[in-house]
Amino acid sequence: MPNTLKPSERMKIPRQLPIEQEPEVRRHNFDEVSFGFNDILVHQESLRCIDCKEPYCVEGCPVGIDIPGFIKLVVDGDYFGAAQKIKEKNYLPAITGRVCPQETQCEAVCPIGKKHLPIAIGKLERFVADYERLHNATNGFAVADKRNEKVAVVGSGPAGLTCAAELAKKGYQVTIFEALHAAGGVLRYGIPEFRLPKSILDSEIENVKKLGVEIVTNFIIGRTATIDELKDEYGFDAVFLGTGAGTPNFLGIPGENFPGVFSASEFLTRVNFMNGYRFPEFDTPVKIGKRVAVIGGGNTAMDAVRTANRLRTERSYLIYRRSREEMPARDEEIHHAEEEGIEFHLLTNPVRIIAESPTGSARDKWVKAVECVKMELGEPDESGRRKPVLIPGSNYIMEVDTVILAIGQRPNPILQATTPGLDISMRGTVVTDKICRTSREGVFAGGDLARGGATVILAMEDGQKGAAAIHEYLETQEAKVESQN
Repeated sequence: MPNTLKPSERMKIPRQLPIEQEPEVRRHNFDEVSFGFNDILVHQESLRCIDCKEPYCVEGCPVGIDIPGFIKLVVDGDYFGAAQKIKEKNYLPAITGRVCPQETQCEAVCPIGKKHLPIAIGKLERFVADYERLHNATNGFAVADKRNEKVAVVGSGPAGLTCAAELAKKGYQVTIFEALHAAGGVLRYGIPEFRLPKSILDSEIENVKKLGVEIVTNFIIGRTATIDELKDEYGFDAVFLGTGAGTPNFLGIPGENFPGVFSASEFLTRVNFMNGYRFPEFDTPVKIGKRVAVIGGGNTAMDAVRTANRLRTERSYLIYRRSREEMPARDEEIHHAEEEGIEFHLLTNPVRIIAESPTGSARDKWVKAVECVKMELGEPDESGRRKPVLIPGSNYIMEVDTVILAIGQRPNPILQATTPGLDISMRGTVVTDKICRTSREGVFAGGDLARGGATVILAMEDGQKGAAAIHEYLETQEAKVESQN
């Protein structure tokens, strides 16, 4: 039934809180932290929407979901309809409802947020997506008449999956090529089970496949085949590149090569993708000891330190060179980390990693400690955040068994090195214009490969833009052929 409450009455309803595992319980398991909303909570939260004349939330959403439209359907109890409304713009709502930073996007511009807490748009999105899945109602969209053109999508992360889904709905024959043995990209190897269960990811990938998308795994573009071979020998009319940014950055400090130092991407891949958290059921041991220090302040750092904590460490530290306010990680992830007992060492920067050998031999050295220096905030840098400046003489030693570096990533250079004429930036990213076109005709790119490290939803925005650009390109090519005939 329609929302009959007056706007003033709606604004008096407090923001509903999701049901979650207790911190002391969840820090010992890899089950999902949040259970989301139930029927009562989702209805109460949906009633808070005041149906603004100017839907700023839609403008704040990178993929342009009709947020007021889907919330009205939630109010009416039409959860299936709400899920379909979201999927008009976002074909992975069960994923984005869990990992999208709504607090800095759609919820950030919610007018209710000026005086109260904004509407929990992400939690509503997650609920209807889960409801649809649990009731086996994910039948997908009717696709357009099948076209003759073939499109290759390289990479099965959020950009690739989105691009493939959008093109398949238009009738194109789409094949995704994935280098690993399972699809999902960073959604599978980078995000822990307690934030994004793999069963949810698998379900969303199946929905994409229902549109007619083929997924080929164990296929490395640049090794198994090049971009030119995809076009010339495999017969693809256009290519979208969405291979992400999986190569880690390093600090360049002494001791980074010692045993006991991991990159966050390696550590999370071992635990998530290779099921290291289920050892010895899976033969992927992860040796981290009792004291772990994670360097960084983004979402990947939070994922790494919270994962390490669940592997039965005694002390889990997060070392970040700025203050809590400057942390790029989601507020929810920082809050959960604090609840779970993570020890934050803020305004702190590592300057040296120390190792020792129990036998005196260099062959069995292992990390023993990290030397840090305290920082203070100076003038803003090019990012707008205040630049950290070291405090002379503030060095101290922190004893640890493992150091995990989570300070950003860059694209793997294989694809770029094997694609002549593809313009690359100084950061190793593929250069694109506003609609994801590269310097190569018929080749498009998006996500972290083009942006550097970014969010899932921004990668999906690129997948959406790339699909629209590919459609326009192929329509133009078809018109040229017809005019010549």
